[in-house]
Amino acid sequence: MSVESKPGLPLESVRVLAVEQYGAGPFGTMALADLGADVVKIEDRKSGGDFARGIGPYFLPGDESEFFHSYNRNKRSFTVDLTTEAGQQVFHDLVKTADVVASNLRGDVPEKLGLTYDALKGVNKKIVCAHLSAYGRTGPRADWPGFDYLMQAEAGYFSLTGEPDGPPTRMGLSIVDQMTGLGLAYIVAAGVVGARASGLGQDLDVSLFDVALSNLGYPATWYLNEGHVQTRLPRSGHPSLTPCQLYLTKDGSIFIMCNKEKFWPNLCRAIGRPEWSEDVRFKTFTERYEHRALIQEILDEALSEKTTAEWLVIFSGDVPAAPVLSVDEALDNPFVRDHDRVVDLERDGFDPVKAVGSAYRSSAAPSPRRAAPKLGEHTVTLLKELGYDTARIDELKRHGII
Repeated sequence: MSVESKPGLPLESVRVLAVEQYGAGPFGTMALADLGADVVKIEDRKSGGDFARGIGPYFLPGDESEFFHSYNRNKRSFTVDLTTEAGQQVFHDLVKTADVVASNLRGDVPEKLGLTYDALKGVNKKIVCAHLSAYGRTGPRADWPGFDYLMQAEAGYFSLTGEPDGPPTRMGLSIVDQMTGLGLAYIVAAGVVGARASGLGQDLDVSLFDVALSNLGYPATWYLNEGHVQTRLPRSGHPSLTPCQLYLTKDGSIFIMCNKEKFWPNLCRAIGRPEWSEDVRFKTFTERYEHRALIQEILDEALSEKTTAEWLVIFSGDVPAAPVLSVDEALDNPFVRDHDRVVDLERDGFDPVKAVGSAYRSSAAPSPRRAAPKLGEHTVTLLKELGYDTARIDELKRHGII
């Protein structure tokens, strides 16, 4: 009788060697690790490894950066000096066992460190080399460093964020870093599918600037085709849909998004003004857009009759709405706390570290919950898996290669 196999996490058969640092690349490879990939974080012991290990201001017992833990769960750490010939040989032995070499480095560095497909295809012809950089690996900015807020500034995000009478403003999170990290995860997964089908790997690239620019979406299309330059709108309003912004309640504000025609009548009924849904001034998106200021005025008045919490109960699933919460309120939200969205990541010898859980959920198995690795924690284990004996490992240690 055959035993029926059970599915596991979808990337359990994938090994990723991650030459990475800081936020964008580690965020992307963490997504892969959450879905089961064996992500081996390649670090240089002499430099202290990923410099994010030293980023404060908050550190866990054991002097471990909470910033670092936010981007590196479920990975293994392997230390090797890639600038040496001996280190390259060790790295190549790892590449033979891997599906992917992923990096997030300045655009001109992967070639210098031998992380490209041209450098590695002789070691493993199926290896996928996925590169995340600031501005790409070619062109006049290939050797430029770059960071999230710079991309937000140059790609127009500052001009779209905040109130119209305020200064240009960045988004409150490193959203470009994290979007580009997910872009890295995407090209890794696509590359593995292609390599397993064709038997050949390739170089794949994603950059902070290109992701920031591509996410301009429809405002970019409006400008390129109509010459329309989108600007900031009061109360974080949507540029074409109404009602879709902040409105005043008895004790604060509420964000409402009637982004389908059916939700406007639902809102009108819920607030006790069903006649508004038949008013010719508000019948469709077009009319409501033309009367945006009036709708703001009448909704402020109607919604001020009750508190935000009371309206959320009334709207419950019929009208898309949300409270405006601070970070602490967001994380203490029962929808977060009561539904496994904050998790404990296990740490050897210490209490677990609390973190926001994975956004990716499999019906086959839960995501692992291992805290970020210590520097070089898995080096010896991985070398032994490669067949290195104790004498050779000790020699590599003596020469500072690992």
